[in-house]
Amino acid sequence: MKPQHAWPMVALLALGSSIRAQDSDRSDWLRNPAMGNYKAYAEFKMAHYAAARAVWETLAGVGNGDALFNLGILAEDGLGEPRDMARAEALYTSAAQAGNFKARYRLGMLYSAGSLLPQDTAKARIYLTLAAQDGDKEALAMLAGLDQPGRTRSSFEEAEWLGASGQHGEAAALYRQLAAAGDQRAQTRLAWMHEAGQGVSRDLQEAARRFEIAAVAGEAEAQYALAVMMRTGRGREKDLAESEVWLQRAADQRYPAAVAALKSNRSAATDGVR
Repeated sequence: MKPQHAWPMVALLALGSSIRAQDSDRSDWLRNPAMGNYKAYAEFKMAHYAAARAVWETLAGVGNGDALFNLGILAEDGLGEPRDMARAEALYTSAAQAGNFKARYRLGMLYSAGSLLPQDTAKARIYLTLAAQDGDKEALAMLAGLDQPGRTRSSFEEAEWLGASGQHGEAAALYRQLAAAGDQRAQTRLAWMHEAGQGVSRDLQEAARRFEIAAVAGEAEAQYALAVMMRTGRGREKDLAESEVWLQRAADQRYPAAVAALKSNRSAATDGVR
């Protein structure tokens, strides 16, 4: 199973550390970045962007790629701060250099589209190639588009292109059509957009509904997102046992964040944290 990029979404980490995360502090985050990323994501879910940023800035200071990527999302979308594409570009670049595959894909798309950032086909090719090497099939498709300028994009690729051009409402409309036709990648993208309020109304219940549809259909990214919702009680009733079921299903498909969360669970159990 390829790694899924959370576009344009917050990276999810450390589900297993959630019990302590809400009462954690800076020293905890630096000792256990998974815990810090979880806390920040929980704050993001509640639209507490300043609190999320404080955690991610702490982790970014020690080069954590996921934190750097998430700070880029806040800057690109203007969530809790003025929209600043120069800052977003710098943060995505640092995240990509730290090995974050989501940042690599995002930069590849932004440089390809040439709307939110100046078009730079050479840079687009570099970052999409890196994302493709991480196993990202969407990156492979976008690379094909660079190699064949006259090639007609698929509807999903068009939606991705619209999003990278800042046309989020149009992207959401296309994702909605694709989701209605059974495309679970589009279903998951639309769920993320409802969670962040990007191009659509911010609606955690609708996000959870769409995550669940995609999760049941086998989409690993949605399975992981649903697990987090059930863990936090945001968008879905809190259910730790069911959360673990979805987490394991995502990990079974080798979804990176789920694998990391399970590892964090085992480490916490070993250390007597839980």
